[in-house]
Amino acid sequence: MAKIRISAYTDKISVKAGDTLSVMASAEGTDSVHAALVRLIHGDEHPDGPGFIEEKVASPVERDWPVRKQYVQKGNFLRVADPKGQLAVAGAVTLHAYIFPTMPNDGRQAILGRWSVDGTRGCALGIGASGRLEFWVGDGTAADSVTAEVPLIARVWYFVAASFDPATRTATIYQEPVINRYNSLLSKIVPYDYRSHVSQVLRVRPAHGPDTPFLIGGASDHNPSRGGFVSALYSGKIDRCGVQAAVLDRAALDAIRNGVRPPEAGFLAYWDTTEGYTDRGIGDEVRDTGPHALHAVGINRPVRCQTGWNWAGRNDCFRLAPKEFGGIEFHNDALTDCHWQPTLTLDIPADLKSGVYAVKLTAGDGQSAAEEYTTFFVRAATPRAPICLLMPTASYLAYANFQGAFDGAFLQSITAVTPVFAEVDIEVYKNDVEFGLSTYDTHNDGSGVCHSSYHRPLFNMRPKYRFTGVGGVWQFPADLSIVAWLEHMKYDYEILTDEDLHRDGVAALKPYSMVLNATHCEYYSEPMMDATEDYLAGGGRLLYLSGNGYYWVVGFRPDEPWVMEVRKLEAGSRAWQARAGEHYLASTGERSGLWRHRNRAPQKLVGTGFSSEGMDGSVPYRRMPDGYHRSVSWIFAGVEGEVFGDFGLAGGGAAGIEIDRYDLAQGTPPHARILASSEPFTDNYPLVQEDIMFMTPGLGGTQHPWVRADMTYFTTPEHGAVFSASSIAWGSALPCHKFDNSVSRIMKNVVDAFLKPGLLPGSEFDAK
Repeated sequence: MAKIRISAYTDKISVKAGDTLSVMASAEGTDSVHAALVRLIHGDEHPDGPGFIEEKVASPVERDWPVRKQYVQKGNFLRVADPKGQLAVAGAVTLHAYIFPTMPNDGRQAILGRWSVDGTRGCALGIGASGRLEFWVGDGTAADSVTAEVPLIARVWYFVAASFDPATRTATIYQEPVINRYNSLLSKIVPYDYRSHVSQVLRVRPAHGPDTPFLIGGASDHNPSRGGFVSALYSGKIDRCGVQAAVLDRAALDAIRNGVRPPEAGFLAYWDTTEGYTDRGIGDEVRDTGPHALHAVGINRPVRCQTGWNWAGRNDCFRLAPKEFGGIEFHNDALTDCHWQPTLTLDIPADLKSGVYAVKLTAGDGQSAAEEYTTFFVRAATPRAPICLLMPTASYLAYANFQGAFDGAFLQSITAVTPVFAEVDIEVYKNDVEFGLSTYDTHNDGSGVCHSSYHRPLFNMRPKYRFTGVGGVWQFPADLSIVAWLEHMKYDYEILTDEDLHRDGVAALKPYSMVLNATHCEYYSEPMMDATEDYLAGGGRLLYLSGNGYYWVVGFRPDEPWVMEVRKLEAGSRAWQARAGEHYLASTGERSGLWRHRNRAPQKLVGTGFSSEGMDGSVPYRRMPDGYHRSVSWIFAGVEGEVFGDFGLAGGGAAGIEIDRYDLAQGTPPHARILASSEPFTDNYPLVQEDIMFMTPGLGGTQHPWVRADMTYFTTPEHGAVFSASSIAWGSALPCHKFDNSVSRIMKNVVDAFLKPGLLPGSEFDAK
């Protein structure tokens, strides 16, 4: 491994002239890095292409910068605002909560309390190393605890509480299951002994440190190198919880267990996790409905809109029964923001051309040399170019820091290739994926990762990166092949990102004569879908150069556009599946899953939709009878023969990796023409799961007629049009033979035609 390690990210992913960009960097093995602004042109180092291409851009940031190691706080939890220390209870106290632990045997975990791990000070309700409920008390010099008699069972709802009487130093544990027919993994027929009621006289009384915060889902900790942080992180759900400045007896706790609001005597705080729901979802604030309004705020986006202890199974959305969706889910490996300090800032100059850029950080030389690229995109302050290349940054987030190649048994069966790993993959795995996971991974407790963010280092947004386990470029580095093609052909173009499209809607697209998708625009929000449809309906022209696009429903909150949310539901190619009742996005309130299952299949927008995926090889296209019709034959001008695209940097062909097909039943415009279809794939390309009603033989690429990539073309109102290549591998075929090839020729024919306003070529023959 390299002796020097640099990791970095930017605070923004899309900027324009006048904006300020901050670069947050962390380094080990060096105290300085050299920065340079570079423009990224081509990212695939495949020997059959032009190789890696970057251009240095003169910039004030080009110099050495001091750097240090910056630490990461993983895990999500709630921090309670308690400026007056009202939760530092010196007298009698009771802590209570509904919990749904997912890893009760994963070491000490704090459920709620004011507990200092390093100082052994305060008190907290938690889970001990034995997997049993515990109540901890410490005075700064010694600690003591009381422990339940029986272990907690994973994925079962409990009501738990602990009280302490300082007069007698008696601590009491209360543990009762609240299992109904729907809310837990196990039903009432399982004869487990869930209950525990234990009282014990402790040796010490709690003493609270003035700087120890009250936390839900973790405990305060400190070490000299990193300072303060949160440890003893909890994994599982917590529903309504509270603090009483009194010792509640069994009858009072029984009443709370049954859903009664805590008694007024000694009422200090009660975090009603169902408060604050709107039709558009819910934020990170958890409201205290007690007398002091000691609201809590979520760190690293705890998962909201989850089923709670009283979920009755009838309603599958929080909007229908908000009081049954009080579950807030915590994971000890979640990360949505590193919160690093800036290492350098860059003011975006007015004369910086729209394009793909990075601040390149380097240190050392020889075998100890290290580099890092912090990629960002510059859009035009005032659009002037006729062409827009839309970079699929939402999809970049979905795959950010993917780790499934190591632990996901599904990957090798999908790719049909021996896993290939780079040095960075091994380094990330060795370091326990310190910069968080992708939405194709699962948390330590097996739950799917539904949030992803670019406020952390993202390995898949490095220009030379090769997809973990597959060994080929994927998404961002592959998309640079389209950038290189535009540069080689000397087209005047500008860059937009999914973030721009989501925020600005159709207004972001309207200035452009045409929009080019990149290789894999898979994740789309509703505003992005609406903007694309409105652009096309208003005369816009689109080149869909992707495979498996417009697939998953995602959401963003306006206050944190760097965090994306997705829920993987009962269908689609997915690495995990959301639990029953947890299908709606907390960020927007809408149902996630596939756009197809909200009656907005990609065929309705671009003519084709997901059909298959495979990575053992790509194939050529064969021109179809429609492709010879005089309304579209101009697209093939200069292309000889029926078969074309028998080359490419992604599997050796222009059709492959993930592919889409024409399907009138899913909404392909009836006048769309199939210009070409792929040659047969191997049986490592199976039909997608959402098309399969019954599992039968004959679903592979050599057997099923739906396993194909269809190149289509159709016109839209006001002289608009859509050309769909329907293949991820298409973009990686463009650079072959020094950009002089049949795929490049077809692209040029379409782009040149789309650049001319008014009637498109062949329009006079559309109905003939």
